Amino acid sequence: MRIAIASVGQETCSFTPVRTTLATFRQYGLYEGDEILQRMRETGPIGGFLAAVQAEAIELVPLPIIRGWGSANGMLTAETLAFFEDKIVTGLQQALPLDGFFFDLHGAAAAENEPDVEGYLLAAARRVIGPTVPMVASLDHHANITQLMIDMLDGLVGHRTQPHDPFDTGKLAGHLLFSLVRKDVTPTMAWRKIPMLAHQEQFLTSRGPMKEWFDCARAMETDPAVLAVSLFPMQPWLDVPEGGWATVVVTNNDQPLAEKLAAELAQMLWDMRERFWVYESIPVEEAVRKAEKAGQGLIILSDTGDSVFGGASGDSTCILKELLRQQISSPTLMTMVDAEVVDLAIRAGIGSMITAPLGGKLASEFNQPVTVTAKVAAIGGGRIDVTIVGVESFDMGRAVVLDVGPIKIVVSEREGVGGNHPIVYRHFGIEPAQAKIAVLKTASNFQYYTDLTSEIIRVDSPGPTMSHLEKFAWQHVPRPIYPLDELASWQA
Repeated sequence: MRIAIASVGQETCSFTPVRTTLATFRQYGLYEGDEILQRMRETGPIGGFLAAVQAEAIELVPLPIIRGWGSANGMLTAETLAFFEDKIVTGLQQALPLDGFFFDLHGAAAAENEPDVEGYLLAAARRVIGPTVPMVASLDHHANITQLMIDMLDGLVGHRTQPHDPFDTGKLAGHLLFSLVRKDVTPTMAWRKIPMLAHQEQFLTSRGPMKEWFDCARAMETDPAVLAVSLFPMQPWLDVPEGGWATVVVTNNDQPLAEKLAAELAQMLWDMRERFWVYESIPVEEAVRKAEKAGQGLIILSDTGDSVFGGASGDSTCILKELLRQQISSPTLMTMVDAEVVDLAIRAGIGSMITAPLGGKLASEFNQPVTVTAKVAAIGGGRIDVTIVGVESFDMGRAVVLDVGPIKIVVSEREGVGGNHPIVYRHFGIEPAQAKIAVLKTASNFQYYTDLTSEIIRVDSPGPTMSHLEKFAWQHVPRPIYPLDELASWQA
């Protein structure tokens, strides 16, 4: 099989002022040609796709084109989108003839000049490969499904868990693509768009309403006629014209069944919509006080408003300000993005004392700098090799450790992964298990601290990824939409 392979992933937060450029993609890996297969062989959706090749003993002629991961950030610049369009179009033209195209996408990317990045790239690809070559996409389940995406694809598979398992998603999408290429199945797709938004605090698939919804999808897949059932609780901070949650069902030549299941899942969601709006976060003052008084073990303070995995800039000072105000005594770890302070600290040198305004310079609508006096304890940073959320490495830029009393702050030039993996601290010889409190820049991805954590406290913090969606100035999502508008009834 001659299969083209490409991956373009980015999750857009419409409420952060930062823009996503090619430099952003280079932080997390921008590869072309055979380097894609070398670096991603065991990681992410491409790694899963290659595992499907091995499992089915496919005689594959892989034709890798481009792999770019921009993590979660602000909108792509027009130039960045044009770069990927050119790479996809040129790469596919050079790869022809093809038996199929495996296209790994996130699904919630928007650009300054195009609100539906995935649909735009899929359409560009389809113009090259024609209407008959099977094209299957693996998607993040926080994707925003659009009509153009459905029209361009022969099949799709979304993540089945939160926290995500991108490897699993790529493997399932690979199996689906191979069955299409062999003509073992005739795929039919149905989907429903639900006029709904919801905050991030009920997004874990291990419990609550999200678990019930996803469990129902897995049960439907036990029917041999059902090839894939994907649910899409859209990224909460994406303000685009076709925004909203969705269900997608792929069957083997059974359109009525696909329609029936897609509608059932959409109606199920709508009927329990209020349960997705239960808040678990608490005010920052209460959260800090609770963490300080807690017993043994590491206490996670989840900075919901500054989630770098949701597109925030990673420079919120909300929790830092409160830690200092309460004069906490517990050993505490946190991260901050501030290139100016990194430069100042490096010029001062290890062991020096510096006084500077820290953080609050990127998403200044939500936070302001806090002046700290700190000891420069360590200097490091750069590219760190670790498998996290489907990537094999990330580059945080230059970074330093500042000691502000009992608080150790890893300050970096770029957001990297925030402090959401212990490697960020271990890189500097700091063991998170020896701390009492760790501030994580995420509302869901706590899995890398599982063996260390005794309690997770979600903080109701302001920022581009805050849970209070009603506080944003929505301009583009279709209206009416729950819960921003009165919408008493809806039928799938």
